[in-house]
Amino acid sequence: MKKAEEKSKPSGAELPEQRSPSPFRGRDFTLFWAAGAIDGLGTCASALFLPLILLDAGHPAGLAGLVASVALVSGLVVSPVAGVYADRWPRKPMMYAAALVAAGAMGSVFVAVALGRVVLVHVLVAAVVEQAASATYGAAASGAIRRLVPPEGYARAIGHLQARDQAVQIVGPTLGGVLYQLARWVPLLADAVSFLLVAVLSRAIRADLAPGREPAAGSFTRDLAEGLRFVWAEPFLRFVVLWTAGINALLGALYFHAVFDSHARGASPSSIGLILTLAGVGGLLGALAAPWLVRRVPAPRIVAGASWAMVPTAAGLALVSGTWAYGLLLSGVSLIVPSVVVVLQTRAVLVTPDRLLARMGTVLGTAGQGVAVLAPVAAGVLVAAYGGRAVALGCAGAFAGLALYATARSGLVNREAP
Repeated sequence: MKKAEEKSKPSGAELPEQRSPSPFRGRDFTLFWAAGAIDGLGTCASALFLPLILLDAGHPAGLAGLVASVALVSGLVVSPVAGVYADRWPRKPMMYAAALVAAGAMGSVFVAVALGRVVLVHVLVAAVVEQAASATYGAAASGAIRRLVPPEGYARAIGHLQARDQAVQIVGPTLGGVLYQLARWVPLLADAVSFLLVAVLSRAIRADLAPGREPAAGSFTRDLAEGLRFVWAEPFLRFVVLWTAGINALLGALYFHAVFDSHARGASPSSIGLILTLAGVGGLLGALAAPWLVRRVPAPRIVAGASWAMVPTAAGLALVSGTWAYGLLLSGVSLIVPSVVVVLQTRAVLVTPDRLLARMGTVLGTAGQGVAVLAPVAAGVLVAAYGGRAVALGCAGAFAGLALYATARSGLVNREAP
């Protein structure tokens, strides 16, 4: 009987079976999910319209864009720093304290706009503080999943988080546009209030989210280096870094290729918006289907198969020109990616010690987002120099190279955790 029991246990070399109850049956996961949804909606509702506020105040477009870029870069810079402290300090207080700081920053901009006293330096500082606080919240939250659901529920929970983020990206900009029509300051007020709600929800989580270690006595530099070394020394995590960075760069290039090429062909702003909306819907459907797919298809096949499936989809963008065709092809790519993300993130949590979870999450996130920041510039330059068709074919070739790499390394998904 003992041998039969041992045989029935899942091997450590496999991803755990995803047959746990819905994570939403747990109060803490529901609060965590809701906090992220409210945070994302508030941020999407205001971020796109902050440059418009500067334009309305008489500042040139280049300066307004620079403010937005500096704010985004500040978040990328702060993220790995916050990851170190999220592996040292209790994570829940970091989450609600960061949300309160962000609420104060955006609340101050709301007051300035409502009073008609918009000052460039104030908006810049507030935007940088808000992005830094959001990065801190994200670093602490990235180490929380292990405390909120059991290991067999990781894939399902991560799929729900992916679906939440995709839905927010679809609904958020539209909500922001509606609020902006009411008054310029309304999206900013909504963002500040959303951060207050995030703080309340985070504070209400009962689970102990503290990292599994005593407060560190070592230096900050040593802890930061430890996280970087761990990610690079672990073959699977090194694969995740390279695959994620490559996918984010190529997806960003494809999206902006579609936008720039459509604009060059005379497409209306509403048509271009439709392309991005269809892509967002594809991502949402892919995230909802990912846990179901992960239960039924071996993880290495998902990683390799999905990587290859992106090649003909990207190549198809070189052969079409209509808005709907662009949107449907990008939707197809967005549909494929979430399953791979769920597999990789689930395995990343399993192979990482609790005391390194936040640092691992911020390293992976910074690597992916840092490369994606260059996508708009690269796509614009390449489309202008070589045309949309050449860029799409180049992306398809790059996807093929990434698929070869994924196929060669996909076996790492089922390797024993160290």
